[in-house]
Amino acid sequence: MPKQLALPLFVALLALAAPTMVAAQRPLSAAGRSVVYAPHGIVATSQPLASSAGLAVLQHGGNAIDAAVTAAAVLSVTEPMMTGIGGDMFATVWVAKEHRLVAINASGRAGALMTREALVHRGRSEMPGRGVETVTVPGALAGWDALLRKYGTITLAQALAPAIRYAEQGYPVTPIISRDWKDAEDVLARDSSAKATYMPGGHAPAPGEWFRNPDYARTLRAISSGGIKVFYGGALGERIVKRVHELGGFVTLEDLKANKPTWETPISIVFKGYRIWELPPNNQGIATLEMLKILEPYDLKAMGLNSAPYLHHLIEAKKLAYADLARYVGDADHLDIPPERMLSGAFIAERRSHLDEAHAQAQVDPGPAQTASETIYLTAADSAGNMVSFINSLYSEFGSGIVVPGTGFALQNRGAGFTLEPGLPNTVAPGKRPFHTLIPGFVTKPGTSPAPDGRTDMPYMSFGLMGGAMQAQGHAQLLLNLFVFGMDIQQAIDAARFRHMEGMKVSLEAPITDSVRAALTAMGHVVSEGPGGIMGGSQAIIRLEHGYAAGSDPRKDGEAVGY
Repeated sequence: MPKQLALPLFVALLALAAPTMVAAQRPLSAAGRSVVYAPHGIVATSQPLASSAGLAVLQHGGNAIDAAVTAAAVLSVTEPMMTGIGGDMFATVWVAKEHRLVAINASGRAGALMTREALVHRGRSEMPGRGVETVTVPGALAGWDALLRKYGTITLAQALAPAIRYAEQGYPVTPIISRDWKDAEDVLARDSSAKATYMPGGHAPAPGEWFRNPDYARTLRAISSGGIKVFYGGALGERIVKRVHELGGFVTLEDLKANKPTWETPISIVFKGYRIWELPPNNQGIATLEMLKILEPYDLKAMGLNSAPYLHHLIEAKKLAYADLARYVGDADHLDIPPERMLSGAFIAERRSHLDEAHAQAQVDPGPAQTASETIYLTAADSAGNMVSFINSLYSEFGSGIVVPGTGFALQNRGAGFTLEPGLPNTVAPGKRPFHTLIPGFVTKPGTSPAPDGRTDMPYMSFGLMGGAMQAQGHAQLLLNLFVFGMDIQQAIDAARFRHMEGMKVSLEAPITDSVRAALTAMGHVVSEGPGGIMGGSQAIIRLEHGYAAGSDPRKDGEAVGY
């Protein structure tokens, strides 16, 4: 990297850091990183120490599954507002020796005491956004353990070792993480243990400031020694439940003991000659597939990347797909209609008929979009051909905002994803999984005689994009950049994004031109400048004939590294 930034990159970075300073001449993309190529294995995460930890595992003979869990554990230390063992996770894995795609859903369930009636009795008319009433069973740790036991080559204790070292010895906080950490100071200040853990000097760490979390190191050592049963019903679990009950929460010790991840069959569509895979509900991945199917008949390439007509079509397709999320998606055991029906030709044609090509719609039936969250996404691939698409989250920054004293980690607020509206798949109820924003994506290339289950496919790309409700619409944008506009993987990640917020409101990144903004406004959209922080952070790995190519999002602190 030259000592002096080139002017286009400098302007782009200014636009991301200070969205009010919009120059008349806008940069073309978010930044200008190069694609990372590697002959043997590669890891891409949102924080450099996590990427390096995952790479070290690969270089010492571990596989992609080992590397992914190791990197995720390090991220729980170095990016603690986004992720940790107090949250949930999902992963999609290409298992090379089985030549198939598998998926794991490690999202926890509502506690036995979490009823709609209990919340209404407390005066709630809608689910709270934070606090103990939003705490559900954390599923991530059980997911890490299940992945390693079934497909890994190292133990959970070995995977946790680098994270323990960074928690114990400390590390310098990176700039974007520092910014996100500071944004959550008000949340941390509400809980004395959260404040003591994450604001040791009375404030969030500044860029480059050294941070240690000895409580979390002790927690991870206890899990390394005693296994996940320490968390799910053992001494640590008892401490969690005791604190949750003191504050008026709903999770019981039996809820922790009963927690188990589930192995899932991913759902897919064929788009532009590639098969796009997402996880089924309780996950929002189906919205990506629905958006792509709605958009498929339109000549998006002729419209031009990020032109007003192009963005308008994507925004309106997003509204339709996310309305269906709100009405039809929740715990898989409580769905009104199955995913395959939502992706059927008849259903998609009906939804497409509501897309107004000239005017923005304030509201589309059957309901509004879902809420935002804070998340990490990472991906890894190894020399044997295994590829992992992996996502872990606390939901909002530092989740519920509650840290059990002495544990060093925050409990998630995933219960905020439920609704109190009765009779819906996502209506809160004991033992139910809440609607989830987390979606690890995957792409395969169908064979000459493609099978619906993808068994004849070849692996092509593991990818994801963190950022709550940005995820499904971000997945669609990334895939269109690749398969409609022919970008390389880093260009597809760097390209300017939109984020539809709610109603008529849409945020656009700085590179999208003033003339496009004016045209969208004329269509009825309410346009605002979107800083990079709300546009999600993406990582992706593409399998080549020999080796891999990877990209990592400049909107985050991370990087792709390989060997």
